[in-house]
Parts: sequence; structure tokens; C-alpha cells
Amino acid sequence: MHFRLQCILFILIFLSSCMEQNSNRPNVILIMGDDIGFSDIGCYGGEVHTPHLDYLGNNGIRFKTFYNMAKCSPSRSTLLTGLYKGGKGAMHLANLFNSLDYDTYHSGKQHFDKWVPGYCRAKNVFDKSFYFTAGTEYFLPPSGKFERPYFLNGKKLKPSQIYHKQKPMYQTDFITDYAIRWMEKSLKSNNKFFLYLPYYAAHYPLQARQEDILKYIDVYKSGWDSLREDRYSRLKKMGMLPEGTLLSKAENDRNRFRRPTNKEYRTHADWDSVSDDKKDSLALEMAVYAAMIDRMDQNIGRIISVLKRNKQLENSIIVFLSDNGASPFFTNKITDKPPGGNDSYWSLRTSWANLANTPFRQFKQMGYEGGAHSPFIFYWPEKIKMARKSDLIGHIVDIFPTFLDILNLDYPKQIKGFATLGLHGKSFYPEILGSKSENSKFYLSGLPKFRMLREGDYKIMKINNKRWELYNIKNDPSETKNIAKICPKILKTYKELFKQRYSEIYK
Repeated sequence: MHFRLQCILFILIFLSSCMEQNSNRPNVILIMGDDIGFSDIGCYGGEVHTPHLDYLGNNGIRFKTFYNMAKCSPSRSTLLTGLYKGGKGAMHLANLFNSLDYDTYHSGKQHFDKWVPGYCRAKNVFDKSFYFTAGTEYFLPPSGKFERPYFLNGKKLKPSQIYHKQKPMYQTDFITDYAIRWMEKSLKSNNKFFLYLPYYAAHYPLQARQEDILKYIDVYKSGWDSLREDRYSRLKKMGMLPEGTLLSKAENDRNRFRRPTNKEYRTHADWDSVSDDKKDSLALEMAVYAAMIDRMDQNIGRIISVLKRNKQLENSIIVFLSDNGASPFFTNKITDKPPGGNDSYWSLRTSWANLANTPFRQFKQMGYEGGAHSPFIFYWPEKIKMARKSDLIGHIVDIFPTFLDILNLDYPKQIKGFATLGLHGKSFYPEILGSKSENSKFYLSGLPKFRMLREGDYKIMKINNKRWELYNIKNDPSETKNIAKICPKILKTYKELFKQRYSEIYK
């Protein structure tokens, strides 16, 4: 009898210890924007009104250099698995939280590369999931021509079945409506939660609420050239650029594989060369884009308010990043209506995308910094006692191992009967705690025809699957000078390094 009591007491102490450990763990909210450029949000030099992201950035850590995979599906695949590429044996980030009895939620876009196993799909890994794929519209009811379906826990929904708090129904809002409903349930039950919140903003089509567009109706009439200079000046004043960063020259879209082509949309023009009668309509395009980011920020504010109201903000981690830089794809499927409403379908043009990616070159899909270098904010007031701008070079592949450290977990050896694949990234947890983290040995990004490798002081990249370009990325962060011809030995070394790294990752 005495032995049984001892066993029961031991079990109770063990369970109590586990509960206490779990109660001290943070809630985690991982927010991803879509096709948002490096300088679009306020705390990264933008003129878009983003007070809530600015609050997170100004009270957390802002990375000056943080890489993505330069396109939607590769970035999401790498973010959620910690792998540049994998297959069976890849593990979803949410599995870590599931193992600790977190409530796990996904509300927003789902878009994976084909190599990501089916067991990593939202309906198979999250407790609750509301999701859609790429190419959808923002308003419901939509135009009816290009809409893709929405799903709740794997079940297809009619527009009338989607939970929403405001009419007309707008996607960024009802993504957040689902997230808040689930958050509040967890908070009421005193459960920890992991919320993955991948917004679609500011991906085309350019559609936004009229009240948000009106805020920016005059902002962009001064033109993309002067606004790009303004952003660059603010970024320098903020100390948000790596030392030596110049303002790159605004340029045409150099991606020869974009279809369909449209010369006007792919060519950068000096604002002074644009006729006065056209400037208003061009300014409207960027006003709608800004309004979409503004609305996303408003909804992030709603998330923050829920945490504040429940006294959970202090011990919550909020991460914000973008899947790639701004995109100049020509997808104007409905052009007889101005951008903004549910009856239009416009995309951002090259000249505005140049502004969004200030001070960097080129766009989504590219290994250039404009495609692969995005804003990254890490907010955790319980651990980050001094807000700062980090010089550490981060990559989206590093997020998974960082959360392993935060949660004090060993990487599981198996998943769904498969041996887990070795992670490709490196934890930046020491950086969060205020210690010095070392940069990873190398960084990869860009689609195959636009791949880049950054290692040490140099970066090698190709465009349109043509000749390699070489940059001293330490001294020339905005890639203003291709040194491939004047440094042939370094070029040769890096071509060999690329083959080696590529064969290690993309077997």
C-alpha cells in the first residue's frame, strides 16, 4: 500500500511538473504576408500605415537580412519543414506543438511544392484549419470567374458557409475571424496555442475595401521614382540596411519566362515621362496595393488585442515575414474596371514593384535580393528585453530549428513511420536571447533558372538559366556591380561550391 501511494505521488508530481512547464511555454503566432516587398511596411521604411507591425518591430527584433525562397510554394514548404527540399520523412512545424498538447490552428493560404508529403497538409496536421490555394479573389461573392474554393478541416465550403464578422466579406478579415474564434477558445480553456496565419495580401488581384483605398488615393501621385528615394532615405535613417547598401537602379523585369508578356507592365518608366492624364490611374494601382497591406495590419491589430485582453501578450511569440519580394506578374484578366473592387482583376506593374523592393533589384522568383530578401520581425517581450535591429543573416529554413530550441525539444527521429530528414537550417535562438549567433555556412534561394548561393562574402546567381553573376554581397548588398568578369578565380570557386551545395540539398 505504501509503495502504491509513493507511485501515485510520483505520477502527480510528474504531471504537475509537465503542466507547469507547459504553462510557461509561449503561445506562438506565425504570420506570413504574400508578395510583400522589403520596404513596404512602416518599420522597414514604407509609407503604408502599419502601426501594429511597427509596434511588433519596434519592440522586438528586426532582421536587416532575412532570406526566403523567392516564391510562394517553395517558401511555405521550407518554412514549415525546415528543408530546402525533402520528401517522406519531412515533418511539419505544427507537429512540434502537437507533441506538447498545444492547440494548433491554420487560417489562410496553403501552397506547397510537390515534394511535401500529404501528411503535412493542413487538414492532416492542425486541430483546426481554414484554407485555400493560390489564385483566389478577395471579395465574396467574387466576380465568379477566377475564384478557387475554401476548405474548413478538409471540407469544401460555399461562400455562404464561411464564418465572417463584416460585410461585404473580405478575405483578409474572415481569415482573421476564424483565427480569433479559435484563439479565444484556447485562451478560455487556458490552453497554449500555435496559430499559423498565412495571409494572401498583397498578392494579386488588387482588391481592397474602399475606405482603405481612400487613405492612399493621393499618396502615390508623386510617383515611384521620388517615393523610392524617400524609402531609401528612411531605411538609412532607421539603420535598417546592411552597411554599404546603395539604392539600386530601378529596372525592367528581366524574367524571360513570365507568361503572358506585356511590355508596358514589364518595363520601368521614369515617372516624369508618364502623361499627366495617366498618372492618376497608375497611382490608384499602388493605392490599392497599400490598402491591402493596411487591412492586413488592421487584422494583426485584432490578434494583438485578443492577447492583450487576455493578458497573454507578454508570453506570446509573434513572427512576421513575407514569402518573397513584390511581384510584377501581368495577370490583368479584367481591365475594363479600375483596380480595387471585386469586379476587377489587376496586378502590380514593374515600376511599383521596384518601389516595393527598395533598395534591392528585381522581383519574386529571382535570386536577386529583390526576390529573396524580405522583412522579418520576431516579437517575444518575455525574452526580448531590448528591441534591436539584427545584423545576423537569417533564412526561412532557420525557423524550424529555432522553434525546436524555444520549445526545448529534440528533433523527432520518426514521423508517420519514416525516418525524419535532417534539417537544413540553423537555430537563431541565441540571437533572440541577446547572445551572439553565428551565420549559417551558406544560403540558397530562387527558382531553378534563377538560383542563388550566398556563402561568406560573396553571392553567385543566375538569371534565365544563363551565365552566372557574382557579387561581393558583403560590400555591395544591393548587387549594383557584377564582378564575374573581373574576379574569374572567385567565380570558378563559387561555381564549384554551388554544385557541391546543390548536390547536397537537391539529391
